[in-house]
Amino acid sequence: MQYRKLGNSGLKVSEISLGSWLTYGGYVGDDPAVRSIEQAYDLGVNFFDTANVYERGEAEKVMGKVLAAYPRESYVLATKVFNTMGDGPNDHGLSRKHIKEQAEASLRRLNADYIDIYYCHRFDPETPLEETLRALDDLVTQGKVLYIGVSEWTPAQIVEAYAIADKLLLDKLIVNQPVYNLFNRYIEKEIIPLGEAKGFGQVVFSPLAQGLLTGKYRVGQPIASDSRASSKNWGEKQLNEASLLKVAQLSGIADELGIKVSQLAIAWILRQNNVASALVGASKPEQVLENCAASGIRLTDDVLRSIEAILQG
Repeated sequence: MQYRKLGNSGLKVSEISLGSWLTYGGYVGDDPAVRSIEQAYDLGVNFFDTANVYERGEAEKVMGKVLAAYPRESYVLATKVFNTMGDGPNDHGLSRKHIKEQAEASLRRLNADYIDIYYCHRFDPETPLEETLRALDDLVTQGKVLYIGVSEWTPAQIVEAYAIADKLLLDKLIVNQPVYNLFNRYIEKEIIPLGEAKGFGQVVFSPLAQGLLTGKYRVGQPIASDSRASSKNWGEKQLNEASLLKVAQLSGIADELGIKVSQLAIAWILRQNNVASALVGASKPEQVLENCAASGIRLTDDVLRSIEAILQG
């Protein structure tokens, strides 16, 4: 496993990180979830990601229970705040009240004394950004959070956050968590250049387009009933013929290199120096093993040009 610095911070995270969206505490049973986390740790993954809203706290509980077996200093733990966690008017968003209460609740579920990275899961247009940033800064000052980040914020929202932090001398963002994969490249235009300029890194989710880039879906073949793609929660349903044909072509390149198409897809993401880690999900330990093998693979310029030709074709 290779490690990279997260933005301009001194924190080093594994190139492959393990997440729990749509998996632990719900879609995936406890036993395979436990074994997947243990497999990741054994392979050198030191970065584990969850969120309060994943299965209403159950994913945090699973992650916290398994990681409790390991020395706390040996891994980086991330969770998030924003989404609805109750029926009350203050049970969502990025108000000082919700941030404080959810940070405490996440710490209890994770059975942890501190959170390494605390993300604003989305932007809250109903709360003054200064209020949000002051609340996060307080958590850092208290030692309950070490670093702060955002997920899926626009460039303008991130720029405003930096301006406020500079003016008020508040703790600054070091990480952004956007979607990024071979079929969704929007961050290349503005987000990555902004990260390089401001000093925050990217931890990208859905690097395999939620299974599309594993090669298990093929033109003309039915979707297995136990596959995530058969679930109504599958968010990136790109199982059209054009996309599947491109995956088949990409698989040809992977075969020539002696790797899996999933490993090719992750290695392509990690060609970006501003990307610190690719956040993968896994329903079984074998998937963790396959994804982690992508760490350290460096694609030549010729291979990258061949990939680009397929994507643009």
